[in-house]
Amino acid sequence: MNELTKAMEHELEPGSSAIRQHWNGVVEVFAAFLKLGLTSFGGPVAHLAYFRSEFVGCRQWLDDARYADLVALCQFLPGPASSQVGIALGWQRAGWLGALAAWLGFTLPSAIALMVFALGMVNSGGLAVSGIVHGLKVMAVAVVAQAVLGMAKSLCTERLRAGLAVGSAILVLIYPAAFSQMLAIVLGGFIGWRWLSPPHPLATEHRDLGGNRVIGALFLLVFVTLLIGLPVLAALSDIMAVQAVSGFYQAGSLVFGGGHVVLPLLEETVVPPGWVSKDLFVAGYAVAQAVPGPLFTFAAYLGSLMPMPLGGWVGGVVVLLAIFLPSFLLVGGVLPYWDGLRQRIGIQAAMGGINAAVVGLLAAALYDPVWTSAIHSKADFAGAMLAFGMLVIGKISPVWVVGMAALFGALLLTA
Repeated sequence: MNELTKAMEHELEPGSSAIRQHWNGVVEVFAAFLKLGLTSFGGPVAHLAYFRSEFVGCRQWLDDARYADLVALCQFLPGPASSQVGIALGWQRAGWLGALAAWLGFTLPSAIALMVFALGMVNSGGLAVSGIVHGLKVMAVAVVAQAVLGMAKSLCTERLRAGLAVGSAILVLIYPAAFSQMLAIVLGGFIGWRWLSPPHPLATEHRDLGGNRVIGALFLLVFVTLLIGLPVLAALSDIMAVQAVSGFYQAGSLVFGGGHVVLPLLEETVVPPGWVSKDLFVAGYAVAQAVPGPLFTFAAYLGSLMPMPLGGWVGGVVVLLAIFLPSFLLVGGVLPYWDGLRQRIGIQAAMGGINAAVVGLLAAALYDPVWTSAIHSKADFAGAMLAFGMLVIGKISPVWVVGMAALFGALLLTA
């Protein structure tokens, strides 16, 4: 523990002559990521492009090679890749306070916007069953279909990978439970490790991304302890807050393949217990497409809708922290070991299988709850097709498509 203690004291020691420079660095990180949190529309891939432009091109905090290594690390880990890259960039710039500042700046704008929308749903009873919400649910069909199509093209490039996606979808549709989703991910990883080849040549150049191995091991121990311990505690407790934290922590720990894949895990967490209705769940997911920043802030919307003792601002903040905590623990835990891990063929092959399996999970979510809660007529189907065409063919911003979907729903309900 001496090495751990010295590392923490070195970063935060009050008497350090570099303390003012350190805090200036933290403020600089927060300001940079707040700007991105207010303007980064377009999903994880677009976020990574914004990050490269800002931190490699404009600010020159790092070069392309180190940035590519951080992106590879965060795509290897479960969780929201763009947020994890932001956490890693903040950490490398200003330590763990910098990591926290990066996450806060990038996350707060969308989280606050979604919590305000959720509170509007609660305080305006008619809004939840209005045509506007119905239009948003129809638009969600197009969004998830677009995500399934895009991920299938990039992650299911051969028969075995496509078969894994189909098999995962069938498994979770026949047995709709969180256990089935975890089983699909585990089976995908095993089949990938055993029978797939890595999609890209292995890296041969060694690059140290920094990090303390003792702290990294401690973070990984905390991550695993919570991943195992929270579900056990939730099973033994009838306290809703404990069960909610456990569910959102698992969602943040087990999601591979981008923000859209969190949809089935969160649906399984909040809809079956009756904490959030299926209609409000799908409507909020559609609205989440129209705000900048990470899609994982959808959790803040759900937490704000939950019944007491959660709900409101408290519920939104609690579950938001729960779903993002694994990202901090994983980035801090794996960063010191990444240079060795990225050289292993088995790990890359297993990730190929896992990524193919999560395409199937998202395809299953496209049917239930997204399709089943939104498409009830030919007009609904036509609206979903129109939104899909606008997103995929017209390349129209989701912000405009959300507005048009709400107008479509309002007109449809009054027709």
